[in-house]
Amino acid sequence: MDAKRSIADKLLDWYDRHARTLPWRAPPGVRADPYRVWLSEVMLQQTTVATVRPRFEAWVSRWPDVASLAAADEAEVMAAWAGLGYYARARNLVRAARAIVADHGGHLPDTEAALRALPGLGDYTAAAVAAIAFGQRAVVIDANVERVVSRLFRAAGKPAVRAAAEQITPDQRAGDFAQAMMDLGSAICSPRKPKCLLCPLADDCAAHRAGEEEAFPVKPAKKARPARFGTIFWLEREVPVESQAGATDREVLLVRRPSSGLLGGMRALPTGPWEATAPGLAEAPAGADWTLLNHVVGHGFTHFTLELALAVARCDAHSALAEGEWWPVDDLASAGLPTVFAKAAKAIGRMR
Repeated sequence: MDAKRSIADKLLDWYDRHARTLPWRAPPGVRADPYRVWLSEVMLQQTTVATVRPRFEAWVSRWPDVASLAAADEAEVMAAWAGLGYYARARNLVRAARAIVADHGGHLPDTEAALRALPGLGDYTAAAVAAIAFGQRAVVIDANVERVVSRLFRAAGKPAVRAAAEQITPDQRAGDFAQAMMDLGSAICSPRKPKCLLCPLADDCAAHRAGEEEAFPVKPAKKARPARFGTIFWLEREVPVESQAGATDREVLLVRRPSSGLLGGMRALPTGPWEATAPGLAEAPAGADWTLLNHVVGHGFTHFTLELALAVARCDAHSALAEGEWWPVDDLASAGLPTVFAKAAKAIGRMR
């Protein structure tokens, strides 16, 4: 039996017995729902299974298919995505759903090429959907697959990993093979202290034979990310409760970020510019008596780190503002704030 068949057969046999049960998966040998595969693959980018599982289930209970997502209000979709990060993914989900309805009769296309033509579907997602949902032979490489393949062949660099993965991807059950690779990387071929004694591919693994498991995959040196600084503004007011004489509710000003750019379209606390030096109270949302708190909130984005000062103020219940909406402080969790703004709100709540 050649090496390609040996590795694929061993791995698929292991997967038939040990496949993870996940809400977007079908059992081994059965094709999964294309919408659920697509949605899960987008959610899982840079996000753990443990985080995605409850969010996926809540999502599909609200938007169970392509047609319902295509008809959804984008602001509601963005709010439902809050906390998952990389918010362009949510915008592209809506755009792609609308394209699928308009151009494909509401059904995801079944080829890599057609899938790649949809908004937000890159090479990886297109290959994953084609293989897992439609049974197409496609080479699927995520971080787990890269780690397994790089160790199997002591392959250094993405081109070498892709070439090796191409060699061992079977013509049949390519979707199960891809998911088996993912499960193996998650459960056994872990980044540190891989469980080689439990691995069905240990005898085939060049890195294991050389005792160099943790030397692969070879990672390029990370570039230092530049730092940016800004200020988050918490503008609060008290308004009377109509049903309770003398009672008041606290509300905080929220704004909608521009539709393009970082965190585009999301509700957020107002913020001034993000610059190389701290901008202080520049671009405050109102002329109020601002107080800078002795606290900062940090957050890491892909290309830079962000440190945000916190400024708080109160205003009159009838203050006129050019933009924004007043949101009940006690119900702020339902606003769908991005993580960095939710962290800021939590910090301000502790300090006030």
